[in-house]
Amino acid sequence: MRNHLLCSAIALTAALSVPAYARPMTETDLATLNRVAAPTASADGRWVAYQMTETAPDSFKRSTGLWLIDRHAKDGAPVRIADTPGKNESDPAFGPDGQLYFLSAASGSSQLWRVDPKGGDAVQVTDTKADIGGFKISPDGKRLLAWGDIPRECTDFGCDAKDKGEAPGPGTGRLYKDGAGFVRHWDSWETPGTYSRPFVFNLEGGKATAARPIDATLVGDTPSKPFGGGEELAWGPDSRTIYFTLRKADRDEPTSTNLDIYSVLVDARMPPANLTEGNKATDTLPAPSPDGKWLAYAAMARPTYEADRQVLMLRNLDTGETKKLTDAWDRSVGSIAWAPDGKSLYVTAQDVLDHPVFRVDARTGKVERLKATAEQWEGNIGSVTPLPGGALLYSRNSIAVPTDLWLRDAKGKVTRLTDVNRAQLAEIDPVKVERLRFAGANGDTVWGQIVKPANATGKLPVTFLVHGGPQSSFGNGWSTRWNPRLFSAPGYAAVTIDFHGSSGYGQAFTDSINKDWGGKPLEDLKLGLAAAGAQDAQLDTANACALGGSYGGYMMNWIAGNWNDGFKCLVNHAGVFDLRAMAFETEELWFDEWDHGGPWWTRRDAEKWNPVNHVTNWKTPMLVIHGEKDFRIPYSQSLAAFTALQRQGIEGELLVFPDENHWILKGQNSVQWYQTVFGWLNKHLKK
Repeated sequence: MRNHLLCSAIALTAALSVPAYARPMTETDLATLNRVAAPTASADGRWVAYQMTETAPDSFKRSTGLWLIDRHAKDGAPVRIADTPGKNESDPAFGPDGQLYFLSAASGSSQLWRVDPKGGDAVQVTDTKADIGGFKISPDGKRLLAWGDIPRECTDFGCDAKDKGEAPGPGTGRLYKDGAGFVRHWDSWETPGTYSRPFVFNLEGGKATAARPIDATLVGDTPSKPFGGGEELAWGPDSRTIYFTLRKADRDEPTSTNLDIYSVLVDARMPPANLTEGNKATDTLPAPSPDGKWLAYAAMARPTYEADRQVLMLRNLDTGETKKLTDAWDRSVGSIAWAPDGKSLYVTAQDVLDHPVFRVDARTGKVERLKATAEQWEGNIGSVTPLPGGALLYSRNSIAVPTDLWLRDAKGKVTRLTDVNRAQLAEIDPVKVERLRFAGANGDTVWGQIVKPANATGKLPVTFLVHGGPQSSFGNGWSTRWNPRLFSAPGYAAVTIDFHGSSGYGQAFTDSINKDWGGKPLEDLKLGLAAAGAQDAQLDTANACALGGSYGGYMMNWIAGNWNDGFKCLVNHAGVFDLRAMAFETEELWFDEWDHGGPWWTRRDAEKWNPVNHVTNWKTPMLVIHGEKDFRIPYSQSLAAFTALQRQGIEGELLVFPDENHWILKGQNSVQWYQTVFGWLNKHLKK
């Protein structure tokens, strides 16, 4: 079953036609490679549409447009559709009439448009006062579900709200009163009274009319913020029932992971019913069965724990009886899609280093990992869409190649639908990826990866990459931010380790980092670097720099004080420097309090894993990076780390982005980030 995980080395290339020697990948390549997302298919499976973001290499200006594939055409080549120069088109979705609906700013604001895939001009469907953030067309095509940021007092989709959340008086100050809950979240300050709210429209004659809210007296965001999307809302097959996910916005919201799933009959004028009221942890991803008899969804068991295992649940919509369909399966469900016949469901989940697709029997809960060849199926699978006849449309990327679209038929045969970066990747040196397995802390099996230029000779300096989360994985997937392939491009070997606390290895392994941030993970990293050097003699592990962001940045601060002879340099992006300050400054308190044992004043050994207590042991040069709009780990943490370096005479640099949050997202900023990091690495690593 796991033979594909046991091979010691897998040679991967960016494209079949990659030459033996090309050129190293650059930070500009990463910023300008095309980015495919949001694939969707018509009901009969003939048409496939997707959005693609392109980046100009001179200005790094980005534009998003729609592309269409006719699977009945002889060549099936993607063609651009509904393009308005200078505007963005995104979020494609087919209606039951075969029309392609999408969002566009062509009218000056984000509105819903439609176009016939067979030809013709795009037509505007909505004209709302507020921007539309997302939408879903009812199965019968007669209604539209749309959501956007709307003040609570608005009964239409946007209005001139009297209460704009501004404090009284002549100044610019924001006033947040007792019990306000979030005052800021991720990268923006909250506007009191404004939430992401769902509305239903009638669709008549190609136009949306008669908008009315469906959240009644519920106060909160649906989809949830900051990362929730259309996967948190769904139409029932009767075109009358809507299911949506919402966490109540009150004084407890910063400490609550209690997302609930509500159902509402759009014509009944009844308030939404809470279907998961009995569970105080997360319930999300509502997915009604094709016959409307069952509601599948994902649920966690432990309140306030955002990284708990998500179990696939099945609720009988007639009786209300609910069963845990995958309770015996020690993996966390990340997405849900019903097979057209309603007999099984397709789910994705992190599994060791991959993120594959599994089929779950709707009656027995039996889980089967779908199989195909490694090049076509392993890696990071997403956007799974079942098609008529048992086929699956999906996106795939890996640590070596960015996202493209694929099709798997009922017999398991896989066909590539897109190859959007073929020409650019053909210019770039191929890489070799090795999987690493070793005994980590407590003797537990720990996995990692080694990425290096395929044609490299001689000893290679090591860039040792530590992932954030910490409950996540530096797995076999493409990243537009922390990209191991790019980190290997200057002639380095990039090494990643999925230390204790990582996802995809069972819930106990994920839980094991709790109240142990600097313990087992640090031991795994030490053992992992040694294991990588033992497995691949080309790695010069004595000539290494360590880099990490978020929790990985915390680990850079921790390494600086507790493994200060291991690396030539460190790169700390948005890392926690002082756990005490973090406990009072971060916004999603549930994360910090779960991982460390409650509010600061209730924690046992609160200072045990606090990097600030070990600054006098620091001696390794460190580059510190942060975004000013980062409210998850405020940039004051990096200012403190830089001050510690400067006051002790330790070599350091500080790079601050005033227009970025916890992540560096803008093209020109990404290029600057990598140029600065590579300059730092090249200064300290001997080639």
